[in-house]
Amino acid sequence: MKKKLAVIKDYFFITIGAILMALGIGVFLIDAQVVPGGVSGLSMAVHYLTGNRIPVGLMIWVFNIPLYIWGIKELGKRFGARTFYGFTVSSLLIDFFHGDIPGFHHWALNRSEAILDLRQNDFLFLILLGAVLLGVGIGIIFKFKGSTAGTDIVAAILQKRFGIKPGQAIMMTDFFVISFAGLVIYLKDLSPDKPALSLTLYAFFLLFVSSRLIDVILDGFDYARSAIIISDRHEKIADEIMNRLSRGATAIKGRGLYKNIDRDILLTVVQRKEISLLVEIIREIDPGAFVTIQNVHEVLGEGFRRRI
Repeated sequence: MKKKLAVIKDYFFITIGAILMALGIGVFLIDAQVVPGGVSGLSMAVHYLTGNRIPVGLMIWVFNIPLYIWGIKELGKRFGARTFYGFTVSSLLIDFFHGDIPGFHHWALNRSEAILDLRQNDFLFLILLGAVLLGVGIGIIFKFKGSTAGTDIVAAILQKRFGIKPGQAIMMTDFFVISFAGLVIYLKDLSPDKPALSLTLYAFFLLFVSSRLIDVILDGFDYARSAIIISDRHEKIADEIMNRLSRGATAIKGRGLYKNIDRDILLTVVQRKEISLLVEIIREIDPGAFVTIQNVHEVLGEGFRRRI
């Protein structure tokens, strides 16, 4: 029963992610002619090449089918039902929100007064909104074990066959796609208001913002700090951590190589707002203590909230 609920939860959030991704592309980016990387960007380039006759979502789905089959053949069932569901739902919703599905033209949110006003008077904010929706949407899909297929599959296969790191493969692919789309816009003179080079630079900016947001969704915001404390007065520091901060601390046996002395090393995790008090405690007790502090993205245990 728990497994079924977990699967339902995953598909629910993959759907939410697909909706956000589709809003970002279908409402904010297609008509702005600022392309994301990967299959989505390539599909938008084809959309422009054909005089906007072929819907972007349909092209994304068509491009992803052979990649999906190739991925299953090369990588096994890793790219299974969730991947197919992810890129199918997002493709359908992109065309739905862009008004490209027959009978649903009135749902074309890209033609609303607010979007038209942003495109005309606040283009940068329009692109930022598109980047946020795209990045958060893809991040949610990844977070719940889904995939948008496309360059994810290409990157995984290139890593397997040639040892190319996935990040490098995706970056090279996105650079090529964005440059190709910019060339299409330039040659067909699709944007009289903005030079093709400007739109290409916007696209690279979009790529940077959405990529960072994907990382934030997957890793989370830094909401805790871990500290490693090396001090001759570790017992007193540990007592203060437990009494004044109401946090636990773990003593790890270690040996200082410089003085060849055995000592306990303290490890503790505190919330961000508590880090200044922790540093104050250490300075009061042992100003010469050696301390390192690291960002922590997730903590599982008593006293800390758990991520979704």
